[in-house]
Amino acid sequence: MSVIASTATSTSGTRAHYTISEVAALTGLTAHTLRWYERIGLMPHVDRSHTGQRRFSERDLGWLGFVGKLRLTGMPVADMVTYAELVRAGDHTRDERRELLETTRRDVLARITELQDTLAVLDIKISHYGTACGGTPT
Repeated sequence: MSVIASTATSTSGTRAHYTISEVAALTGLTAHTLRWYERIGLMPHVDRSHTGQRRFSERDLGWLGFVGKLRLTGMPVADMVTYAELVRAGDHTRDERRELLETTRRDVLARITELQDTLAVLDIKISHYGTACGGTPT
């Protein structure tokens, strides 16, 4: 049985908590990165055991999944921290959060367009080499 499977679950059937090494294994992030996220304010307060060890919740894992998506968008860490601070500040920051995400979405769409243009150029080159080498164009 794995370490994760053997850890106690809450009464709802979901995990009550995860250690930093379990979260690292689940997310692909290093323990150092997880500590850094907490230190810079990107992670909300992570509960601690009576011995001081971090105890991550299902909610923390969900947040880390979202942060991972933000990282993939190319959003700067400073903007991610700003977003996290706005979330912690409460519902009155919804408009600011939405604007930050809309800006990021526009950036992603621009990047997708740029990548599609780049892909078209690659396809032309690949087709050229197929024809030039006696093969059939793709």
